[in-house]
Amino acid sequence: MNAPAADEVILIRQLERSFPMGDTVIRALRGVDITIRRGEYVAIMGPSGSGKSTLMNILGCLDTPTEGQYLFDNVDVSTLSDDELSAMRNREIGFIFQNFNLLPKMNSLQNVELPLMYAGIPKAMRRERAIEALERVGLADRMDHKPTELSGGQRQRVAVARALVTKPGILLADEPTGALDQATGKEIIDLLKELNVESGVTIISATHDLKMIDVSDRIVHIRDGGVERIERREDIDLTIGEM
Repeated sequence: MNAPAADEVILIRQLERSFPMGDTVIRALRGVDITIRRGEYVAIMGPSGSGKSTLMNILGCLDTPTEGQYLFDNVDVSTLSDDELSAMRNREIGFIFQNFNLLPKMNSLQNVELPLMYAGIPKAMRRERAIEALERVGLADRMDHKPTELSGGQRQRVAVARALVTKPGILLADEPTGALDQATGKEIIDLLKELNVESGVTIISATHDLKMIDVSDRIVHIRDGGVERIERREDIDLTIGEM
């Protein structure tokens, strides 16, 4: 593999992921090559079962490839210990999930503080940074509300704030609008784009939502475990994002 360029935060080459299934082996990823530059907004699109979730799990250091190489910020992920991988996930990567993954007994502020608690950040600093993150996503007036007291869009904004609170370089969003209606989903898409533009955070989103095309720099199309094609937004008829 050639040395990555200075602006490349993710470089994967010939990535394979297989799962034994009885007497057969399921090849979830087949020779995937992707380069993602710092500050990009990349959408990963494809039908159910195409390998999107498997790829996102590997990008987030939640799973390891069967073969191939994954460089994260010039570090070969395969050389890291479990503790080093955990530290990387907590420090460098923010996660946003389709179903929010908020703790129901905690209010918004406490949910957002959690990653900082795991990182050993002192209580006063945790609170300050959590408040700042909630203000950034427009929930300054919902800090004391528990998830059951929030709308779906507000819950996802809390999840975005939680992902941002560690000030990661990358946000991984797995179907971030999947549990939302179209209007609320558009609000979350616009919020993620604002964060990308204003803070320079790299965003990688696995999605079925065609509206994501309107804000993405590149769209990676996955099918049958492989990269079918990669398109730049300016080369796409953006009217399809309005469907």
